[in-house]
Amino acid sequence: MLHGGIWLRWVALGLFIAAAVTDFFDGYLARAWSQQSAIGRMLDPIADKLLVSICLLVLASDGTIRGWSLWAAIVILCREILVSGLREFLAELHVSVPVSRLAKWKTTLQLVAVAFLLAGPAGDLVIPGVTFVGLSLLWISAVLTLYTGYDYFRAGARHLVEDDR
Repeated sequence: MLHGGIWLRWVALGLFIAAAVTDFFDGYLARAWSQQSAIGRMLDPIADKLLVSICLLVLASDGTIRGWSLWAAIVILCREILVSGLREFLAELHVSVPVSRLAKWKTTLQLVAVAFLLAGPAGDLVIPGVTFVGLSLLWISAVLTLYTGYDYFRAGARHLVEDDR
C-alpha cells in the first residue's frame, strides 16, 4: 500500500486521521447525547484494535517498523489479542472489566504513533525526525500496553481462578 510513492503516505495518513477522528466523535457524541448502546460498547474497542493492528502490520510490511521496533509492534498486537480473549471469557461469566483512563491514553498514544509512522519518509521531508518520533512513541505505547494489559489480567485473574474450581 505504501510502496507507491511519497504521495501515498499522505493519502494513508489522511484516511487514518479520518478514521481516528470519526471514531473519537462517535464515542464523544454517543456519551454527550446519551445514545450509548451495548453494541457500541462492544464494537468501539474492536474498531480501535483493528485500526491500530492493521496499520502496524502494513507499517511492518513496508519496512517503516523494522529491527528491534518490531518487538514494540508485536507486544501491542499480542496484548490486544490476549485482552480481547480475556474480555470475551469474562463476558461469558457476566463480568465486565471497564476500560481504564490509562488504557484510553494508551490507545490515544498508539494512534498518534501510527500517524507519525504513516507519514514516515514523507513527513521526514517536511520535518526531519518524524519517523524517529513515531518509533519512540510506539515504544512508549508498548510499555503502556504491557502495563494496562497487566491491569486487565490482574482484574480478571480472580474470575479465572474461581471458574476453575
